[in-house]
Amino acid sequence: MHFDPAFTSSYLVAFIMGLVSSLHCISMCGSIIGTLTLSLSPEIRHKKALLLPFVFNYNLGRITSYTIAGALAGLIQSLAILQMGEIHGHRLLQILSALVMAGAGLYIAGWFPRFAYIEKAGMHLWRKIEPFGRKLIPVKTRSHAFLFGMVWGWLPCGLVYAALALAATAGDVSKSALTMLAFGLGTLPAVMGVGIMTGILTRLSRMQRFKQAVGLFMIVLALLAALPWLNPLAITNHSALH
Repeated sequence: MHFDPAFTSSYLVAFIMGLVSSLHCISMCGSIIGTLTLSLSPEIRHKKALLLPFVFNYNLGRITSYTIAGALAGLIQSLAILQMGEIHGHRLLQILSALVMAGAGLYIAGWFPRFAYIEKAGMHLWRKIEPFGRKLIPVKTRSHAFLFGMVWGWLPCGLVYAALALAATAGDVSKSALTMLAFGLGTLPAVMGVGIMTGILTRLSRMQRFKQAVGLFMIVLALLAALPWLNPLAITNHSALH
């Protein structure tokens, strides 16, 4: 048997993070999609076949920005490892990642509301980017929807920052970018669904027990990130590797 310590930074974990955290974000992202949907012409808004490509392009732009942010996190990781050494640098980033993920889990569950203060870290950048998005409203074309989605992707969000903390432990720039791509794809089903079945998803996102279950799951992921040797899925058959 062989232990694979990189498993907790895998794309699967990032995808699951996106999947379980996305419904919590519906209250914020849902209002954004609602505003954008209302800015479309009635002919598009009232026909699902015409509306769906716009909603998809919003989200494609958002995930593109996540991927770019992941590449930047990977670059920061590379610089940190150069300063501290590969083993110590990676381990420190792994622990910091786990702390941010645990904070996000506690926040989702409603037990650590102050975690939202982490979003202030991105407010300076957001103030510079947000005006570009405002100029794209009302959205008239799918390309404008994509560009607005790219702006939207930089909206300060503690849960996205938790995913970036995970991406910073992925190993290199390309893996960090792919980690954030996986996270974005995990958020896609719920956030895409907001534009199509808003009522059901919004009610689900407001259920306290559901949020607590999601928060606890995030905390488990954080523990596995901090203590990867506890993760049974990180154990592989050594003979199969050779």
